[in-house]
Amino acid sequence: MALVELVRLPNGWEAELLRGRLESAGVHAVCFDAGMNIAESVGLLIPVRVMVLDEDLDDARALIAEFGAG
Repeated sequence: MALVELVRLPNGWEAELLRGRLESAGVHAVCFDAGMNIAESVGLLIPVRVMVLDEDLDDARALIAEFGAG
């Protein structure tokens, strides 16, 4: 059970919102580096990584596509 990167986002609130939506759909997710980009525009240098278990990667990608369509 290894964690893999699902997506990189420029700010922590966006990453946490996605993490919460994934969790509510049953996919465990964590955010890495959220505390590193607290200053304005630092997200371009240090994006927040949303990580999921490797076996959940396909489901998480499908959920992101569904979230974007909704």
